[in-house]
Amino acid sequence: MCLIAFSWQPEQGRLLLLANRDEFYARPTLAAHWWPDSPNIWAGRDQQAGGTWLGVNHSGRFAALTNVREAQLRTGLRSRGELVSNFLTSPLSPAAYLQHVLRQGEDYAGFNLLLGEMNEHHKSVGGVKAQLWYGSNRVGGEARLLTPGIYGLSNAKLNTPWPKVVRLKQGLSQLKEVDEKAAFALLDDNQPADKADLPHTGVSAELELLLSSAFIQSAEYGTRAQTLLHIEEGHLTMLERSRGAQTQLLSTQRLQLKLAPC
Repeated sequence: MCLIAFSWQPEQGRLLLLANRDEFYARPTLAAHWWPDSPNIWAGRDQQAGGTWLGVNHSGRFAALTNVREAQLRTGLRSRGELVSNFLTSPLSPAAYLQHVLRQGEDYAGFNLLLGEMNEHHKSVGGVKAQLWYGSNRVGGEARLLTPGIYGLSNAKLNTPWPKVVRLKQGLSQLKEVDEKAAFALLDDNQPADKADLPHTGVSAELELLLSSAFIQSAEYGTRAQTLLHIEEGHLTMLERSRGAQTQLLSTQRLQLKLAPC
């Protein structure tokens, strides 16, 4: 997952999220589905390492992951994809799980992690409200509870103003309702940034330019999955489009779920 923008309204228990996952076309991937070996997880699956980049479960847990772009590639002892799937089956609260993960941060290459608890049951019992947490294993990524607002996340810290992050946040802010066609048009945006606005992450200028659009396409690497996630009033809708080389639309998966009490 390389680009996420989301509108977060915790008092209403409302989350509207748009995301693109970018990956090498050769890396085997399954489209979103209920996992046979973990039947409480609905997510796509990386068949190489077994984890995922974004997923939900029956009770309203949500998690999403992006990598941190660094000039020197670092291979972690453990796969970052397990951070999402493990949360969806964990009994720990988002705060406790994130603190646990960050204590083991050196085991993983750079990551950003979003964790949500969205069940309506949490709003009515004990005064506990829906929660969304962010944390990273890189400097400045200490765990924090997110307040209401519109956020953007790519391969740097939360709300780092890379051009594609800014553009997607702006587009999301103008969606007055959950308009699937308009939402995916935002995710299909293949306009590269002006060269003067490119971030400097230590990779070549040519690669920075390639990676600067919301939708990425090249011979070997590009946008593989596009996701719309909407949670509100105890109902969850998740729509995923799987893409192949040459922007080919391979499949579309839709999940509609009334969240089960925890």
